[in-house]
Amino acid sequence: MRRPSKGRKKIEMKRINNISSLLVAFSKRHSGVFKKASEMCTLCGVEMAIILFSPTKKVFSFGHPSVQTIIDRYLKQNLLPSARTSQLVQHYRNTKTQELNVQLTNLRGQLEAEKKTSDELNTIRKARQESFWWDSPIENLGVEQLEKLKVMMLDLKNNSINQAEKIVMAEAANLTEVLPMCGSTWLGGIGPSGIGHKFFKNPHMVLGHRSF
Repeated sequence: MRRPSKGRKKIEMKRINNISSLLVAFSKRHSGVFKKASEMCTLCGVEMAIILFSPTKKVFSFGHPSVQTIIDRYLKQNLLPSARTSQLVQHYRNTKTQELNVQLTNLRGQLEAEKKTSDELNTIRKARQESFWWDSPIENLGVEQLEKLKVMMLDLKNNSINQAEKIVMAEAANLTEVLPMCGSTWLGGIGPSGIGHKFFKNPHMVLGHRSF
């Protein structure tokens, strides 16, 4: 009479401490995992990749159509944003770029205006310095400016002398008009001193030189 079977004993799920038993269990079970994965790909048409690292740090993998294809697709899907997100990002970039371009244009306009104003002020300042350079301290003048100043001073001296002579002549002319006349007519002349001597028709009477 057959002894009644107790059935398949359930294995407790915990880490196997014995190294030999652990390696045997991994060898059997990883093959079973790959077999089940292959069956799922065939029956359901799925694409998958499985990567296992053994207790001895060896790599085992299964992939359909290939591990690399599945990994690349996974990475690209996570890196690429959605279409909506991409549109929002692009719109933000375009708006920000337009704002920056407007600010840049305004800054360039302000810079050009300030540069133009600065150039005009420098031109005016330079013109004033060139027009009134003789007002500067003499020790600040150059050789060319000193030569010009010398010529100007000489011209001023000559003009002053000429003007003084004109004034003397005018005063002498006025003097002859107020002096009383001796005789019916008088003649005027210039003496050695530069002051007019009055010669009258009477040869025995001369203003300044009397002879009888």
